[in-house]
Amino acid sequence: MLNCIDNSGAAIVECVKVLKMERHAKIGDRIIVVVQKQRSFGPESGPGASAQTSAANKVRRGDMRHAVVVRTAKKLQRRDGSVVKFDDNACVLINKTGEPIGTRLNSVVGIELRKQKWSKILSLAPMHL
Repeated sequence: MLNCIDNSGAAIVECVKVLKMERHAKIGDRIIVVVQKQRSFGPESGPGASAQTSAANKVRRGDMRHAVVVRTAKKLQRRDGSVVKFDDNACVLINKTGEPIGTRLNSVVGIELRKQKWSKILSLAPMHL
């Protein structure tokens, strides 16, 4: 189970497959996920609120999507000797060509995305750690 940190409409997703690997996913790995919980945007009241809410959600519960892991709770040793560990597991949803579905990221991402050529995700992120 991973938190989705973009504004695509998914809140919690479940990893079903790690692509091109036989082990667990690390930062920068591409995975296939199923949306388990949808994020609600704004108040539900008003005549046009349901149309605006559905337009803001680009994914629905039960959708299978590709994603990139941006944080892991497992300790990761960097080449300079430092060890980094995040509080949770998080991902960003992408389409099949590798472009992010959301237009904004809400939290920090690991700097390991740089060497794996995920520069579009790094440019959307507010901070790299």
